[in-house]
Amino acid sequence: MSETTARKFTLLPMLGHTKGKRSAVTCALKCDNACAGDVCNTSSNSYFRDIASATMSRRAALGFGAAGALAVVLGSAVTSAEPATAAGLSPAAKEGFGTSKLKFTSIPSIAADVDAVTVPEGFTWQPVIRWGDPIFNDAPAFDLNNQTAAAQEKQFGYNNDYTDILEVPGSNGRRALLFANHEYTNENIMFPASMAAADVRAVGQAAHGLSVVELERKNKNKPWSYVQGAGLNRRYLNSTVYELTGPVAGSALVKSVADPTGRAIRGTLGNCAGGTTPWGTILSGEENFNGYFVSPGTSASDKRYGLTSNATARKWELDDPRFDTRNAGYENEANRFGWIVEVDPFDPTSTPKKHSSLGRFKHEGANVIVADSGHVVAYSGDDERFDYLYKFVSRDKYREGDRAHNMTLLSAGNLYVAKFTGNSPAAEITGTGAVPADGAFDGIGEWLPLVVDGASAVPGMTVQEVLVYTRLAADKVGPTKMDRCEDVQPSLHTGKVYVACTNNSDRGKVGKEGATEINPRNANRDGHIVEITETGDQTSTTFTWNLLMVCGDPAQGDVTYFSGFPVDQVSPISCPDNLAFDSVGNLWISTDGAPSGIGRADGLFKVTLDGAERGKVEQFLAVPRDGETCGPIIHDEERTVFVSVQHPGEEGSFDAPNSYFPDYVPAGTTPAPGQVRAPRPSVVQVFRG
Repeated sequence: MSETTARKFTLLPMLGHTKGKRSAVTCALKCDNACAGDVCNTSSNSYFRDIASATMSRRAALGFGAAGALAVVLGSAVTSAEPATAAGLSPAAKEGFGTSKLKFTSIPSIAADVDAVTVPEGFTWQPVIRWGDPIFNDAPAFDLNNQTAAAQEKQFGYNNDYTDILEVPGSNGRRALLFANHEYTNENIMFPASMAAADVRAVGQAAHGLSVVELERKNKNKPWSYVQGAGLNRRYLNSTVYELTGPVAGSALVKSVADPTGRAIRGTLGNCAGGTTPWGTILSGEENFNGYFVSPGTSASDKRYGLTSNATARKWELDDPRFDTRNAGYENEANRFGWIVEVDPFDPTSTPKKHSSLGRFKHEGANVIVADSGHVVAYSGDDERFDYLYKFVSRDKYREGDRAHNMTLLSAGNLYVAKFTGNSPAAEITGTGAVPADGAFDGIGEWLPLVVDGASAVPGMTVQEVLVYTRLAADKVGPTKMDRCEDVQPSLHTGKVYVACTNNSDRGKVGKEGATEINPRNANRDGHIVEITETGDQTSTTFTWNLLMVCGDPAQGDVTYFSGFPVDQVSPISCPDNLAFDSVGNLWISTDGAPSGIGRADGLFKVTLDGAERGKVEQFLAVPRDGETCGPIIHDEERTVFVSVQHPGEEGSFDAPNSYFPDYVPAGTTPAPGQVRAPRPSVVQVFRG
């Protein structure tokens, strides 16, 4: 086989096994066929402990004054919260969640083969920026048939996922910064077959990483455009050096022949969801990093993190020895990925950081809230079947207006993992998703310590070992195994925390844990949303919980639950992935897998959290064929929504595209400057017009 044809990734073990519209190609290139392999978590700790009592006391979250007082920039993860009342609710929350200026009529579910962005009546959409758009003055225009690594390094990357837009101070709403990370690449649809394999690998590497791009508009009623050559534009590449912070920095566990200090890491991989901090920096989660490395695959840590001796899909190991950890001097290279990344988008000369204090696992992202005590708390999910939910509490306290100090808060603190307990008899959890006799899925929980006050809380493991091998450390303390915790978002209006559990097709299979109250459905195709209320402020080690929804399509016979809201009045929703809030506290959910597994397009959904319509789901948009909805940003005050459309046309090929999003150039038509007749992952804005 020639090197040119060898780059084509044809081994698709998930072919015929994916659910709904999820592509086997996506499984191969995004998460290294995680669902086709053995479950990484084979620990024998109890998944979940149910108790027979049908009653349990609940305590509401207390005040959120510290968070409520924050005046922060525009963002999907952080919005301007009003001062909290003594009861812990902002005025907006007490007045109800239905007061948003963003009014729309829910769209119907859209078939998965529709190659269009579908938005509500009265709204329109247009891309803000697309894969390959030049962002520096000396960047060449995108040329689909003549791509080079040098060009891609100066152009917007591929498969944008977490996205945020932060207003530039003093610009009166006319300038902003757009941040996007780039999760993975699909070389089969990006490049012509004639392109040399080495060039494909080089351009593919350059299309990973992160981007910061300056935006401008005439006024708040106009859509944004990106500014080529703006002073704050930046690409973070595989050559970019990241500073490792926290207890692992300098540890022998992360040293390599290229970095004997163990403090300077080149590049970032598999970035998925993220978060925006109260001090205006961006967090991004390194998720499926294992698919980029060849490893011995024999150690407990290799197996727990899904590292194998198989050749990788992209074969970067052919060009760079660090991607084969069997090479002398690079044994620890995989340990240098799987962290939370922090970047300062307002300083293009700053060094980005990887924070070891938040632990190493397949981070979907991290989202921050300032507790009433002043400590910073970050929540993060480990996106793997039967893995865990984590919480970090900073050692030091937030200082209003002291940005330099606040940018150190994620470098030291306590790390916890969640254990959930249900309050219904086990016999009432049937595995179908049927609600137990007390009318709700609910219970109590505790945060089990992994690192506390700079010391390991896990017997037999040092702090450095706990943070590098966090999955193995967590296994030892007995947390609850979950159905793929993805985005985790605290509400700045109520302090409640929302966890998107996307799905788990293995739950209930022979030899694997069956349904429990926190994960109540076997062969969990459609996923669910957990709502957590901390006992005190966000630093508490105990909490209560309930399920906001058990997803699916009631019209297709799915057993669903929407906090008591009539199931025949909701938009069908499946595979919740990313979460965001609007300015008055409504929850917004983007999906990855399509509603109810029956071939519908992924989309963005609004969920009411308060009052008589609590649990009401309304679909706002749908993305094109094969696409995934990522990085939602809700600027409801301006009646504008943003999403990242990832992997459109994933099932196609370069010569036979399966999507023409977003340019939609008709066959036989000459494209306008910058347009191509091929799928291009893009950030999209939806607005009245």
